Amino acid sequence: MILYPAIDMLGGRAVRLRQGSRDAKTDYGSPLDMAEKWKALGARSLHIVDLDGAFTGEAGNLPILREIAEKSGLFIELGGGIRTMEDIRLRIDCGVSRVILGTAAVENPELVKSAVKQYGDKIAVGIDAKDGIVMTRGWLGKSGLSAVDFALSMREIGVKTIIYTDISRDGMLIGPNLERTREMVEKTNLDVIGSGGVSSAEDIAGLRKAGCAGAITGKAIYEGTLSISEALAEAEG
Repeated sequence: MILYPAIDMLGGRAVRLRQGSRDAKTDYGSPLDMAEKWKALGARSLHIVDLDGAFTGEAGNLPILREIAEKSGLFIELGGGIRTMEDIRLRIDCGVSRVILGTAAVENPELVKSAVKQYGDKIAVGIDAKDGIVMTRGWLGKSGLSAVDFALSMREIGVKTIIYTDISRDGMLIGPNLERTREMVEKTNLDVIGSGGVSSAEDIAGLRKAGCAGAITGKAIYEGTLSISEALAEAEG
């Protein structure tokens, strides 16, 4: 299983939001500095969220993204405000290894189909769920779609990787929703990257045992409740 330290970017800074709220923000400084820190500690991949893009649809963080990709050389998956083929092209041209479609995948499945046709495995779908229902628009909109059913519909059009986040757990350090994550893995047979609430090496192990292809950790490694070395060891089994 691959470990993805998370870097959430807002206004050119690395931040963490509590349950997705801009009013509950902690600033951790330069995104490039954080990328280089996680690399130095052994990480080989990053999960980056462009929160400006998620909230407003603006692509103002592209220069920072390009700098991170060029200077770190890490595998980068990126989500946040990506809603058109041009948005996808711009991110891939910046050095992003895999682009994550979230709200756009719910509202415009044809975009996913076109993107998979052109970029293949460079396209993933992010499913942010609350009580098993897909949320959109920076977690502000409730789609009414079952997370598992939506994942199956994405599989039908060629998506192979899902980033699954239980948003009630995100930033809370209370552990991931292993039951729903395991359900996602078992019912879809997709490569599922688990996210939301990871706070310990045991949580990483739980996601690995649930069959996840990857695990994302954010707040725990920023606040020191989980070390990268511990997380990497558990992720690799």
